[in-house]
Amino acid sequence: MSVEAILRTHPRPVAVDLAVLARCIDECGACEATCTVCADADLAEDDVSELRHCARLCLDCADACGATLRVVGRQTEPDPASQRATVEASLAACGASADECHRHAHHHEHCRLCEEQCRRCIRACEELLAALS
Repeated sequence: MSVEAILRTHPRPVAVDLAVLARCIDECGACEATCTVCADADLAEDDVSELRHCARLCLDCADACGATLRVVGRQTEPDPASQRATVEASLAACGASADECHRHAHHHEHCRLCEEQCRRCIRACEELLAALS
């Protein structure tokens, strides 16, 4: 089942474009999982001291993305200001994580993949943020 399919069943109308909302939720979920795995992989690397900050930023990003998918996914009486603030927090966390993972991408494949996912999430969140404004 897709997020878009379940959103279509909601008795309340979605306040923004359904595909934009579903894409943001999907990308945030993927980013949450990817960043969690990347942080764990950072901790398992021999050069863990070089990756400590990366792991921290990945975990922050995972938490921000998880919160965002939950806040924007709830359609019953949403608070637009809270939704925007949550999406903005994800944008900041994804940007920081992507930039840090980029620094390590040439040595660690998990960082390269994480950076890619963070950048996909950024694009989806930016699109939703524009729709919420």
